[in-house]
Amino acid sequence: MTFFDEQTLNDLEFFVIREWLSNYCVGPTALKKATSLVPSSHFPSISNDLEKVEELRAIRITGESFPAIDFEELTVELKLLPVKNSVLQLEGYIRIATAADLVNSLIYFFDKREKEYPLLHSLFTKAYFTKEINEAIDKVFDRAGNVKDDASKLLFDIRQKIKSVRNQINRNFDKEIRKLMKEHVLGDTREAFVNERRVLTVLSTHKRKISGSVVGSSKTGSLTFIEPQINIELNNELELLLDDERKEIYRILQALTREIAVFLPLIQEYQSILTQIDFINAKTKLALELNCVLPGIENETRIELIDAMHPILWKNNKSIGKKTLSQYVLMDKSSRMLVISGPNAGGKSITLKTIGLLQLMLQSGLLVPVNSNSKMCFFQQVLTDIGDNQSIENELSTYSYRLQRMNYFLQVSNKRTLLLLDEFGTGSDPDLGGALAEVFFEELYNRKSFGVITTHYANIKLKADQLQNAVNGCMLFNTETLAPLYKFSMGQPGSSFTFEVAQINGIPISLIEEAKLRLDDRKVKMDRLLSELQREKTYLEKLNGEHIEAQTLANAAREDFLDKKRRLEEKLKTQHETTERNNKYVIAGKKMLSYIDQFVVKSRKKDVNSSLLEEVKKYLTVEKTKIEEAKRIEKLKTQVNQKPSKKPKANKPEKDPYERTKITIGSTVKLISTKQSGTVEAMDGENVTVTFGFLRMKVEKDKLMWVK
Repeated sequence: MTFFDEQTLNDLEFFVIREWLSNYCVGPTALKKATSLVPSSHFPSISNDLEKVEELRAIRITGESFPAIDFEELTVELKLLPVKNSVLQLEGYIRIATAADLVNSLIYFFDKREKEYPLLHSLFTKAYFTKEINEAIDKVFDRAGNVKDDASKLLFDIRQKIKSVRNQINRNFDKEIRKLMKEHVLGDTREAFVNERRVLTVLSTHKRKISGSVVGSSKTGSLTFIEPQINIELNNELELLLDDERKEIYRILQALTREIAVFLPLIQEYQSILTQIDFINAKTKLALELNCVLPGIENETRIELIDAMHPILWKNNKSIGKKTLSQYVLMDKSSRMLVISGPNAGGKSITLKTIGLLQLMLQSGLLVPVNSNSKMCFFQQVLTDIGDNQSIENELSTYSYRLQRMNYFLQVSNKRTLLLLDEFGTGSDPDLGGALAEVFFEELYNRKSFGVITTHYANIKLKADQLQNAVNGCMLFNTETLAPLYKFSMGQPGSSFTFEVAQINGIPISLIEEAKLRLDDRKVKMDRLLSELQREKTYLEKLNGEHIEAQTLANAAREDFLDKKRRLEEKLKTQHETTERNNKYVIAGKKMLSYIDQFVVKSRKKDVNSSLLEEVKKYLTVEKTKIEEAKRIEKLKTQVNQKPSKKPKANKPEKDPYERTKITIGSTVKLISTKQSGTVEAMDGENVTVTFGFLRMKVEKDKLMWVK
């Protein structure tokens, strides 16, 4: 945690995430972990934590019947069980029984799911399924949590006597009340309980008429509470029996504690397992609430965030019914320093904070709100310089503080560092501060650090364009409505739209034009150029989107046409075969009808139909022979097709007319479908990142042709 300092956590509002996580914790151990959660640079343990959360998330979203994580920790019980002759409280036995039931359920759940959820299954390697603990507790306690009468023979006998004595006391008392009611010496309430003994409520003027022991009186003194003489000995006997009951219960619980203490190592495992599951479950619930997933984890330093959301902004917007735009960010070795520019209030800081907060969440073992195809890596340190951090206590101005912070960055930065610098270089004279910021930028670049920097300085934008492994990005601005779009785009710097924003806020045009006259003409031209470039890029993106949509519709129509054509051809073929078969039957039928016409039914001649029958027999033989020959030919064709062919000689690979094998980073390529030319920026297997003018796209290699 050396290089994830408190300032970074505060700048990125990580404490909000910790607070949300804390709300899902059941026990104090998980709660303590949540409130003190910090990012880690120990990569193996982070990966292990993330995989466990992802496994439990998979269980939750598939709807499997997973046991509810509801328990109380066994901290007190684990302290008492090793102590000789100790006795647990009733609540302690209930906590142990609940924990045993829950762990047994979890062991049963994961027993046949080791291959599906190996890391969660590994939590139970030292625990085992047993009902002995709960059976021992159930022998002593009933469902209401009271010690059973038959917990021991002696307890059973004592309680039988208690029951008998109480019944006798109640019979005597009821008899005494009936008698005294006739004498009209009792108060309105007739009876009361004093020190858990049933006593008579007697009018004080008649108290000497009652035989018994006076145990008290009312506040006004008008009533006297008297224990009937007939019950005094019985109540004393009851007290002795209740004391015997308490002693026997203590002895029973002491014996039960010794019996359960045998399972101390297993109960310690219960505590360990449940506190771990509690924390993992809290992380999972937070992931489900924020639509988080586990992105692909890269060994190389690389970030590709697809549909990334700032979780705090998303949740706040959701509460007021406002839509939050997702962001796409790509940073790798060829674009490790990202300079974001654009108008104020356009979303530069949110984009920077999104990258930073998601990285902190990931390295704290939390899933992140991105598309599952996103890629992320681990950094040894994430450091920020965001906002106004002037120190009155140390008499530091904002700029002095930022210089001290920058000095610290220069001391610790390396290739596994992610720096997040908001409004880089501000706080001093623009020209002087810009020059110093440029030097800092180059130094951090030379240390091969990764960085996200927001700035208005033109020299920083220009430097990012000149350096091989740096890249510009901008927040888009609607040049027609003069309103920010809060959408991030990589590949070009953005205009600050200073004059446009001033115009929106009602500043007179005359003052704006006067301000332009006082500027260096080159700066005005550059700002205008950036504005025009952004307008053109927005237009091209719109055209490209329409082209892709049209191409998709055309492909769908083509597929539909080919499908209809195929079905029509199959239908025509079937009809043709049916027609041929029917024609054959018609010809055969006509032939047979001619034979029928020639057949003589009544004749004196004995062999009048012999020649006809011979002709019929000859016809049938010829037709049968044709059918058999057709079957034989068909059979031979089938055998020839099934006969293994000789292994063909290895042919030379066909020449690729599009020369895709020559495509490398820096090559000029064309889209086969549109003939649009672009430059290859990165390659990932069969996926190629190509820049078409101001548009950056990922394209499959099969859809490209090499130009030069």
